[in-house]
Amino acid sequence: MTLYPNIYRTLAPGPMVELRGYASACGLPGRLYACLDYGGPTGTARDGLAEGMLALAAQRQVLAPGQTLIEAGSGAFAAALTLAGRTSGHPVCLAMPDNTPAARQELLSGLGAQLLFSPAREGPAGARALAASWAQKRDWYYTDWLACDDNPEYHRRVTGPAIVEAIAREGSSLVDAVFIGVGSGGTITGVGECVKAWTNDVQMVAVEPYECQALGGGLLGPHGIPDIGYGLIPENYNPYVVDKIAAISSADAARAARTVLLTDAVPASVSGGAALAAAARFLAEGRSRSALCLIPGRASLL
Repeated sequence: MTLYPNIYRTLAPGPMVELRGYASACGLPGRLYACLDYGGPTGTARDGLAEGMLALAAQRQVLAPGQTLIEAGSGAFAAALTLAGRTSGHPVCLAMPDNTPAARQELLSGLGAQLLFSPAREGPAGARALAASWAQKRDWYYTDWLACDDNPEYHRRVTGPAIVEAIAREGSSLVDAVFIGVGSGGTITGVGECVKAWTNDVQMVAVEPYECQALGGGLLGPHGIPDIGYGLIPENYNPYVVDKIAAISSADAARAARTVLLTDAVPASVSGGAALAAAARFLAEGRSRSALCLIPGRASLL
């Protein structure tokens, strides 16, 4: 058994599995695969990303030992950054609108984060402005995960090469399309750039909520798919490596996540369900013959 220095050394992108049960239950032609990337403490791919971004910042010598980190947000990345920061000796401060649910505030505070609040009327942009202001005034390090290139760079170095290695077959690819939900834009950019550097025969498909189509230029509204669909086009998003955009409803994403648990024992998050539903749609419509979806989060069963 391998002995690791910490949990983050175990977080290389997880296994790629074939979803035979889901494909059979849905009557899909072709082959359907999933990359399971949710082995960390938050049960999301954000764990590896948070630790990786801190390592890259330290490597660039823009993050000093013990320097306080600040980020705007209250979701999975905020929790992952809090844990990664604490385990590497960096206090963490999180800026968020003052209408953030009390339970979420309590969770993040319990993990050790200091919380700052911006007026709810200013939305996420107000929280980002507050984080940038405090970073400048106090000489804190603003991770700025929606815009900092360390986000896609992590995926260029880690997630992308792992996926290419898994799908490469003697000069060709096991799959003809890769489906990734878009939140910060780092994953689709980093993986897409890596895949496109290897071959142009694989479509990169960006997945967003049907109810909030910032990438596709549709209507923006509330939805029920956590961790994707922020209602903006992130600075980290590179449209030049994206071949198609798929919009999936919250109900379809949740249904796919529930179904794949029963058919293949894969506890996909709803955001993973969105990528899965998009891949299934392409297979059913004949737009793909062999598809890979990224499952970036694990559902809690108990």
